[in-house]
Amino acid sequence: QVRPAESGGGLVQAGGSLRLSCAVQPRDRFSVRAVGWFRQTPGGIRDFVASITGSGSRTFYADSLKGRTTISRDNAKSTVWLEMISLSPDDTAIYYCAEGPAASFSRDYMYSAETSFIYWGQGTQVTVSS
Repeated sequence: QVRPAESGGGLVQAGGSLRLSCAVQPRDRFSVRAVGWFRQTPGGIRDFVASITGSGSRTFYADSLKGRTTISRDNAKSTVWLEMISLSPDDTAIYYCAEGPAASFSRDYMYSAETSFIYWGQGTQVTVSS
């Protein structure tokens, strides 16, 4: 079992946008897993960014990022994307994607909880310059 793999990080100017990709694994024959994006800022805290159900039918966003963040997936490509616009230096962080369990979460809050997710990528650095 391999870890999910993030890509697409780099240096972005303030006001710009980014598109990160997460390559995930088709781990289960009869289900697909929720995927979440989290970011770790220089302060060391890992914050929730966005998540998506296994089917892609529902998405969840951090309140502070709604309106400029989009998460999507294509299970045929085993890929989850995170798009953000209007970036600011406050968005500088290491961005991680993570996969949940085979079973669906029983409560919506679990989609934003770090502890809900099992397989974590190594992260990709996003730096936003002012």
